[in-house]
Amino acid sequence: MGFYTLNEAAAILKINKQTLRRWDSQKKLKAKRHPFNNYRIYPQKDVEELVKKNFFCKETEPNYVLPQKRYNSIELFAGAGGLALGLHQAGIDCVLLNEIDVDAANTLRKNMPNWNIINGDIRNLSCQKYEQKIDIVTGGFPCQAFSYAGKKLGFNDTRGTLFYEFARIVNEVKPKIFMAENVRGLLNHDKGRTLSTIIKVLEEVGYKVYKPQVLKAILFSVPQKRERLIIIGVRNDIQIQYHYPNPKNRLYTLKDALKKGDLYDTDVPYSIGVKYPITKEKILDLIPPGGYWRNLPVALQKKYMMKSFYLSGGKTGIARRISWDEPSLTLTCSPCQKQTERCHPDETRPFTVREYARIQTFPDNWLFSGTITSQYQQIGNAVPVNLAKEIGFSIVNFLNSVYEKEFVLANNTNTHFFQKKSNYATIV
Repeated sequence: MGFYTLNEAAAILKINKQTLRRWDSQKKLKAKRHPFNNYRIYPQKDVEELVKKNFFCKETEPNYVLPQKRYNSIELFAGAGGLALGLHQAGIDCVLLNEIDVDAANTLRKNMPNWNIINGDIRNLSCQKYEQKIDIVTGGFPCQAFSYAGKKLGFNDTRGTLFYEFARIVNEVKPKIFMAENVRGLLNHDKGRTLSTIIKVLEEVGYKVYKPQVLKAILFSVPQKRERLIIIGVRNDIQIQYHYPNPKNRLYTLKDALKKGDLYDTDVPYSIGVKYPITKEKILDLIPPGGYWRNLPVALQKKYMMKSFYLSGGKTGIARRISWDEPSLTLTCSPCQKQTERCHPDETRPFTVREYARIQTFPDNWLFSGTITSQYQQIGNAVPVNLAKEIGFSIVNFLNSVYEKEFVLANNTNTHFFQKKSNYATIV
C-alpha cells in the first residue's frame, strides 16, 4: 500500500497543511506515522477515496478550451519536446524550436518533421524578425548562479548565463505572454536571490511577472510525483489577467501508466532498457513494492548506505521499488544511479525507455533518438506532456480573452459574438 506525505495529501485534497493536521486530530482523515522519521503519512487509498467521493474537495472547472484563432509560439531549450507537444495538443502552433543537444533535436525532427527546429547554441540565435509576430515564448532555461558582488543585477548583469539568453529572446520577440519552467529548487536557489533577479530582469524588459507557482504533476493527469516551477509574464500593455490551470481530482498511478486503461488504450509496448549490476540486483530483490532501503535487514542497510546510514533524512528514493498503486517518484536522467533507483514493481530491473516515456505521458508513437543513455536523459529532463497540455489550455484561455478584447475594439462590437465556443481548432 502506498502513502502520501503531509504536503502531497494537502495538495491533492486542495486544503492547507494546518487543516489536514486538524482532520487528523478529529479523526476525519487519520494519519499514520513514518516508521523511521515519525512524520505524518496518509494511506493512499484513504486520500483517494475522499477525492472519488468529492467529500472534502470541490470539483474544479476543466482547463480545456479551444483557440479562437491560430496562436503561435517559440520554444527555447526545447529538449525532447514534452513541453512543445503538450502546447501543440492544446492548440498552439510552434513556429521555431531551439535545442543545442543533437540527439534531442533529432528526436524533435523524427516526430515533427514540419516543425522549424534549429539545432545550435542559443547564443547564436536571433529572433528579431519575429518581433510582435509571436504570441508565446516558452522555455526551461538551466538555473545558473549570478555574481552579486557590486552589481545592480539588471538585464546586462545576467549576461553570460542561459537565463540572459531567454530574457534576450523575450525582449526581441515581445510576445504577449511568456512561460518559463524550472525545478522547484529555483525558489530557494542562493537564498531566493536568483529567482528575485530573474523576476526583476523580466520586469525590466516589459512584463508583469505573476507569482511563480510550483505545479505538481500528479494533479494534472500525470502518474508521477514531479514538480515544476512555472513563471508566467504578460506584456505590460495587455490588461488581461492570466490564471494558472486548475488541478484535477483524478489521480493516476503506475498501473495507469503501464497498463491498458484511461491513460493508454494498450499495455506499454516492449522497448530497450538498462540493467542493474548484479550486486544491486541482489539488494533490490529484497525490496517489496513501495519499499526502499529501510526494508533491508539492518546489516545490509549499513553495508549499502555506508556513511549515509547515519545521516538524517529518509532518503526514500534509494533502493526504491515503485508499487503499482502509487504514482512514480520523479524520474531522473538515469534510472539506476544510487540516489535515483526506480525499480519495476514485479521485475528487478529499472523502467525501460518506453515505460519512462509513459510515466512522462509521452504517446507511444513519440520516438527518441540517440543512445539508450541519451534517450533516458531526454525523457528524464522533459516536462510531462499532460502537464504541459493543461498549462497550454490556460495560455489559450488567456489569449482568447486578449483576442476578444482586440476584436471588440477593432470592430466596435460586443462580447456576445464570442459566447459560443469556437470550433476553429481540432486538437490532436
